[in-house]
Amino acid sequence: MSEFINNSEKRLEDLLAFSLGVMNGENVRTLMVKYDTAIKSITPHDMLRMEDRQIKMGITPQMIKSDIEKVMNVFFKSLESYEWEKPTDGSFLYFLLIENDAFKFKLNQVKKILKSFKGKENEQFEDMKKELLPKFREFLDFETHYVKKENILFPYLEKTLDSYRPLNVMWSLHDDIRQNLKEIINMLLQQESTWNAFNKKLGKYYFLVFGMIQKENLIIYPVAAEALNKEIMEEMHFQSFEYGFPFIETPNKPEVKSSEASPESQEESRPQDFWLQSETGQMSFKQALMVFNHLPVDITVVDENDEVLFFNRAKDRFFPRSPAIIGRTVQNCHPPESVHIVEKIVSAFRNGEKDHADFWIQMKGKFILIQYFALRDENQNYRGVVEVSQDATGIRQLEGEKRLLEWN
Repeated sequence: MSEFINNSEKRLEDLLAFSLGVMNGENVRTLMVKYDTAIKSITPHDMLRMEDRQIKMGITPQMIKSDIEKVMNVFFKSLESYEWEKPTDGSFLYFLLIENDAFKFKLNQVKKILKSFKGKENEQFEDMKKELLPKFREFLDFETHYVKKENILFPYLEKTLDSYRPLNVMWSLHDDIRQNLKEIINMLLQQESTWNAFNKKLGKYYFLVFGMIQKENLIIYPVAAEALNKEIMEEMHFQSFEYGFPFIETPNKPEVKSSEASPESQEESRPQDFWLQSETGQMSFKQALMVFNHLPVDITVVDENDEVLFFNRAKDRFFPRSPAIIGRTVQNCHPPESVHIVEKIVSAFRNGEKDHADFWIQMKGKFILIQYFALRDENQNYRGVVEVSQDATGIRQLEGEKRLLEWN
């Protein structure tokens, strides 16, 4: 056992030295020769451990992203040959894998359109844009795939793996894909866009999405398959129905067979005499939950240890939430590019410097107000944060008064 651990640690050190050499601009071929043994024996787990070590050294996800494809190109053959038990038909990972296959098919269909304009791209660019626009708008639906990873898969891996920090790098790459797709659609809508500029942006997008599929299939899914047990896999699959299955037929929803009980069964399991009682009144647990879920706002509660305690099930949520995030640190619920804002808010609340923070954004034609409030007990001790988001589009448009009932 000690020999295995020593070999594993030596391999990790060599892989780390190789990747740092690439990042420092050293000759890749020379590095490949020097660390050939480690490269040929790399596992998906090694890849995560290597990036985790980099992050602990202070290397940011942005820095890792800049050279990750060069490193992956060298590791590809060894990672592809890694033997792992593929997910069974109908499992959570199985559907993520076939979603990737369906996405690749659609990406290749776009390539066929591009080939049909070969040599005529500049003069027929307007015609090309008309054919491509609906295709790239359809790619927006693949957002669900990334959201399931961020809100279901990542939380369980964070609870299971010591080397979970590289998941932040992947989340950051998700955001790069989102931004590039948005820019591509904008270019297809703009009259003044040119083929040369579009082609450059298109190449970046394909580089990112095919690279992401590769990282998922060769690293994240093998690690998840070996790190997460059957019960967790069932929980993740059950939760995935809240988001959907892009580009594939929606499977039949399974019955709850794991520890992840449905909201209804959780309510039924509560003692009948479980009441919320205070000087202003009382409600049963079921009534209180009904109130939370019928409020026209998204609510998420984080405790004083920065861990998610609760979220309501509003009719139309603006931001995705899954039961998998319960117990997850609030920092891990945000992409690396924005986590510093969250940390600043929490720090100011904890230190007593501030009690609330307001933000507002435009999203899908709606004006969304996002507010953070510090939670304090009767002695003014910090007890956490409540985040409240609401659609303020209609509120902003109100004028005058309305004193009579008009259902319309």
